[in-house]
Amino acid sequence: MADAISTNAAGAGRARGVALTLLALLAVVSLLAAYTGERSAVSLGLLVLLLVTPLAIAVPGMLARNRRTFAWATLCVTPHFIYALTELVANPSIRVLAASMLVLSLALVVALVAYLRLTRAGGR
Repeated sequence: MADAISTNAAGAGRARGVALTLLALLAVVSLLAAYTGERSAVSLGLLVLLLVTPLAIAVPGMLARNRRTFAWATLCVTPHFIYALTELVANPSIRVLAASMLVLSLALVVALVAYLRLTRAGGR
């Protein structure tokens, strides 16, 4: 039993590290995608605000290992997923960035859910 608990703790630590790394990579790719192309200052500011701010708000809670933060952070990935799908179809000039944003957003959701599964109270 103690061996399973230590295995879950190690797995949760890895999932947390992967989630934080993917979060940082997603923020960087989001900024690159936002600054690529011709946009007005207002649309650029709104896009950066919509994509990067929710990720930045989640970082302190993720560093503190707050399960609730990991739970609501899955919802913060939705704008990235939608933006990546839209740009992947509509904008050939940033198709590579959009595809990488799509892959990173899906991987981040998987890492967040993995952390939540490994740290649940029931231990199932």
